[in-house]
Amino acid sequence: MKALFRGILAGLLVWPLLVAAETEQNTGVREEVQTLKQQVLELNRDLFLLEEELLFPSNTQVSVFVSMDVGEFFQLDSVEIKIDGKQVADYLYTRRELDALIRGGVQRLHIGNLRTGEHELVAFFTGKGPRGRDYKRGATTTIKKGLGPKYVELKIVDRTSNYQPEFDIKEW
Repeated sequence: MKALFRGILAGLLVWPLLVAAETEQNTGVREEVQTLKQQVLELNRDLFLLEEELLFPSNTQVSVFVSMDVGEFFQLDSVEIKIDGKQVADYLYTRRELDALIRGGVQRLHIGNLRTGEHELVAFFTGKGPRGRDYKRGATTTIKKGLGPKYVELKIVDRTSNYQPEFDIKEW
């Protein structure tokens, strides 16, 4: 009986030491896991940048962006983009995305590669126009692709002079 009692007493005395050692070991493992997570995130970011650089080299890169100014005379539903007659983007907007655009946001709608030279860009904007009527309007321009990246902005602007939206295309 005394031996059993001593065994139990020894176990009770050693128990806090075992729990402390296990907790210390868990803390070390948690720190190691956090370090590994951080390294994975950094590697993922580096791979994304490398992939973008390989797929879209700066000499052939073209990016198309969409922005809005106010949005009183036109409520955007979708945008379709064609370059040289080939559809490269077709995007349907949510209410939340429209709110972000109206507040000054800019969305990259397309990134791709183009050879040096002239290319025709056509954009179709679909939505609700003045007085809630269905509205579809297109804008066309010829972009001149040279060396280096090319940036094109499709901007929807309200014109109070004629109460109609205008669709501007700017090259950067």
